[in-house]
Amino acid sequence: MTGRRAARAVSFAALFLYALISLYPFLWMASGAFKSRSEILEGGFLPRSFSFDTLVQTWGRLHFFDYFLNSLKVTAMTVLGVLVVYSLASYAFAVLDFPGRRILFWFFVSLLFVPGITMLLPVVILEKQLGVLGTHIGLVLPFVNGTAPLTVLLLTNAYGAIPREMREAARADGASELRIFASVYLPLAKPAHVAVAVLTAVPTWNEYVLTRVSISDPSRYTLPLGLESLISSEVPRYNEVMAASLIIVLPVIVLFLLLQRYFVNGLVGAIKG
Repeated sequence: MTGRRAARAVSFAALFLYALISLYPFLWMASGAFKSRSEILEGGFLPRSFSFDTLVQTWGRLHFFDYFLNSLKVTAMTVLGVLVVYSLASYAFAVLDFPGRRILFWFFVSLLFVPGITMLLPVVILEKQLGVLGTHIGLVLPFVNGTAPLTVLLLTNAYGAIPREMREAARADGASELRIFASVYLPLAKPAHVAVAVLTAVPTWNEYVLTRVSISDPSRYTLPLGLESLISSEVPRYNEVMAASLIIVLPVIVLFLLLQRYFVNGLVGAIKG
């Protein structure tokens, strides 16, 4: 027992140290968001007095509310598109029998190993041909497409874990395939849908590369591009950079905290399934 307790204590200490190291940059950023421009150049971890002036100025002067709305719009459209398209596709892979089902499924999953950056140029060329380059739709479509491998894998496993007897019982009651999907599979796989929504929302909210390449109109900037405008200015105001960074990450943290239970249960259920 003593050896086991010692091992647990060492494991706990190692995890605590890792968490502290991981959190330190975030805590430094959060602290800097409450400092004045001169104070942040002096160094020191904690501000002498907490003031929301930098946050308010950054939010107002740099049109961050507009950037926030643009990011929210792109993220919401992407999450909705992913849930609608790939929940139906995953239901087909998990439940329906059709020629080439397993080959097509593993083809989707294999795309996990294709680096997204290699598709950047073809995506930009295709968007230009379709006339959506520089628009928010031109961001949403690649984002939705890029989530296909992981989303299909998670949702197919989640649907596959639901007993087929429930589908057969619904069919015996005269329910259509779409009704079975909406009334049986969607409610029972709710944690998996939440997990997919979070896994989609976070990278979409933080996406920079495709947004930088696609969007040139400042009125369509998302939050990462707004942050870039601060960093690339002639005289960077580092306290405003910290404040802008805090504005960007806070919604993601709040989202995760609100949906943490569903997120963890969804991932565990999908992996076990």
